[in-house]
Amino acid sequence: MPATPDPAGRNPTTAISLDVHESHDVMVPMRDGVRLATDIYRPARGGEPLPGTYPVILERTPYDKIGCIDKARYFARHGYVFVAQDVRGRYESEGEWYAFAHEAPDGYDTVEWVAAQPWCNGKVGTMGASYCGSDQSALATLNPPHLAAMVPRVGAHNYHHASMRHNGALELRFLIYPFRMAQTSKEAVLDPKIKAAAREAWEQADLWLKRLPLQAGASPLRALPTYEQWALDILTHGDYDDYWKQRGYAISHYYDEHADVPTYYMGGWYDSYARATCENFVELGRRKRSLHKLIMGPWTHGGDTVTYAGDVDFGPQSKLNDLNHFHRVWFDHALKGEDNGVAEEPPVAIFVMGGGSGRKDTNGRLQHGGYWRFENEWPLKRALNTPYYLQADGSLGPQLPDDSEPSRYTFDPDNPVPTIGGNVSAGDPFLLPGGYDQRGDKRFMGCEGTLPLNSRPDVLTFQTEPLEQDVEVTGPIEVTLYAASSALDTDFTAKLIDVYPPGEDYPDGFALNLTDSILRGRYRHSDEEPALLEPGKVEEFRFPLYPTSNVFRAGHRIRVDVSSSNFPRFDVNPNTGGPIGKERRRVVAQQAVYHDSEHPSHITLPLVPAEV
Repeated sequence: MPATPDPAGRNPTTAISLDVHESHDVMVPMRDGVRLATDIYRPARGGEPLPGTYPVILERTPYDKIGCIDKARYFARHGYVFVAQDVRGRYESEGEWYAFAHEAPDGYDTVEWVAAQPWCNGKVGTMGASYCGSDQSALATLNPPHLAAMVPRVGAHNYHHASMRHNGALELRFLIYPFRMAQTSKEAVLDPKIKAAAREAWEQADLWLKRLPLQAGASPLRALPTYEQWALDILTHGDYDDYWKQRGYAISHYYDEHADVPTYYMGGWYDSYARATCENFVELGRRKRSLHKLIMGPWTHGGDTVTYAGDVDFGPQSKLNDLNHFHRVWFDHALKGEDNGVAEEPPVAIFVMGGGSGRKDTNGRLQHGGYWRFENEWPLKRALNTPYYLQADGSLGPQLPDDSEPSRYTFDPDNPVPTIGGNVSAGDPFLLPGGYDQRGDKRFMGCEGTLPLNSRPDVLTFQTEPLEQDVEVTGPIEVTLYAASSALDTDFTAKLIDVYPPGEDYPDGFALNLTDSILRGRYRHSDEEPALLEPGKVEEFRFPLYPTSNVFRAGHRIRVDVSSSNFPRFDVNPNTGGPIGKERRRVVAQQAVYHDSEHPSHITLPLVPAEV
């Protein structure tokens, strides 16, 4: 079994070391006349650009293109032209920034401008992470003629379905995203007062989230109208409507129009785009003829060069040692046609988490371990989708439940369940990504003391007996709850947890979060046509969690926690049925989760049979 089944383990077939010629702030015109600032790095000798044409690698970013300088010089020295561009309205580019909205046409225009330059051989590849991963996919929906390869790293597939919103609920890291971006806005650069106000707002973002909904003209973004409008728009647009079907937001809506080019999708099990990365690979790989590949590590958002995610470590083999090398091997094959072996590798590489010692390492992290494995498809054909049923006594297992009374709890939106790790992004002041023991911790917003999270009366826990043998869960995961509420609208959440038994370093065990999600009740039937609940009526609430790959060791337990909030990962439902993102009132909801023969609530786990 290979230690690192990824292209970074291969050597490019050609080794080139050139000088670099740099041209900064070249203003590239878009179709509406707005010009975008662009830096160009060309192979050179003696300070002069080499003659001839080269394949081009393009990265478009809202985070200042000068941050691309090291990778740009690397690729230029290895026989590529590298083009880095500030997106519209950011840093040196003209126009107004409204997140993601212009990235499809602006990206298309940039690809075609690059292809027309005398130093380009007509082949343009794209790369970048997060926003810079999503804007690649956005431009690809317009199918630029000269787009030739892509590496979308931790990017979106549909911002309504699994990023900004999840099954109707808002992922609050995106609501505070414009707070962070405001500090480097063009307006803040020009006006010290705006910059100081933006910095203060970011430092108090947690307080603003406690005072939702935001009010137009009364938010800390009021000096930046397009930034404030974007925050208000994603807050108040709950339905999957034309707003969300813009190309920059809904790549999946345009899969059939998407460019058919060799693409390497990169993601992580603890990344906020884990579901998006896998679904892009599946759907575009099914529709297109070009080579598509997927790598999923145990990583957080952008954490693919470290061995840990939160308080959990996966061992030295879990990280990528050289991202530039990784990308270069792919582009050498896809843009230069080199036979370097990457095309012959199986299309999927996954890191199967688990199997470690369970001890605490020298950095204070749980040694959860894991290993890489090649696969020929995703999801795995051999995985058996197996329902594990919630039982009245708090147990969890494959046997159907007996008739019983539902489990009941009170959901108070003024006292939400705090977020402890998970698929959130690093860098936010109060959201820490990755795996953590699910107990109170002062590092997390809303925690008081160190009691286990499931000791709260509004968290239901269902868990197996200690496992008699290892159980591997790898693939997409779905939860089906039969539930009723006293409210006209409410949320239900679910979280999958690997429960370690008590040990020397963790006397109370360690409840490791693997994946979670949420469903807003009014969207239980349709994300386009909401329908309020009938109080007291039992209904089906079915929703996907993020995919994962984990071995639950013998002696561990598989656990599912059910509740109605996960804050500040998601916005808190006020339970009134009022307008999304505008409701000021809040009411307490009485919740009932059913687990009987007529209403068999369950989680569907993709179980991978042990190799024999």
